[in-house]
Parts: sequence; structure tokens; C-alpha cells
Amino acid sequence: MVIIMKVKVFDEGHEKDLEDSVNKFIEERDDIIDIKYQVAISIVGEEQLYCFSAMIIYGK
Repeated sequence: MVIIMKVKVFDEGHEKDLEDSVNKFIEERDDIIDIKYQVAISIVGEEQLYCFSAMIIYGK
């Protein structure tokens, strides 16, 4: 049996938005292999910018 793996990447400015996006994607899937999560922080002037991202690995 050959499993074809695919990825789906999400990138949001707020952790709650990322949570909602990921949950919506995986809600009815039964082929999730792994989920990788990352946070990046950048400073522009006096403002801090956050980037919340997730990569979902799934197969068929």
C-alpha cells in the first residue's frame, strides 16, 4: 500500500485564528499524520509582530 503524503500550511496573526483554521481543516479528516507548530516574533520600530503557523501532514 502506497501512502501519498500532502501538506497544508496555515499562517495567522493571532493564535486563536490559527486554532480555528486548523480545527476546521481537521474536523472531519481521519488521515492526519502530524501537525507542526511554530511562532515567529519580529520587531518593527516599537511594535512586536507575531506569526503563528502550522503545517499539517496528511495522507491518502
